[in-house]
Amino acid sequence: MARTLIKVPATAKRGEVIEIRTLIAHPMETGYRPGADGQVVPRDILRRFTCRYNGDVVFSAELFPAIAANPSINFHTVATDSGTLTFTWEGDKGFTQTESVTITVTG
Repeated sequence: MARTLIKVPATAKRGEVIEIRTLIAHPMETGYRPGADGQVVPRDILRRFTCRYNGDVVFSAELFPAIAANPSINFHTVATDSGTLTFTWEGDKGFTQTESVTITVTG
């Protein structure tokens, strides 16, 4: 399991635009780089990132080999209801990781 860092405000007012910041530890091998033995290191990248807010997709991105290792993905959404934000990273070699955080919406 990869290490993740997720920053979401614990509380927000209804209708407030909130910033969400994510980071995941992943090597992101492009499949083009030669290894120490001269052989090409097999491709191993994250291909998709999705954020769901109470089950509804609020942000998703397709990722490609040019993205940096340990990708940081930051975006904004509107706080509508208290609930759960679920983040899913999908990659090569069957890699899938899902993390969740809760947010309390007032007003």
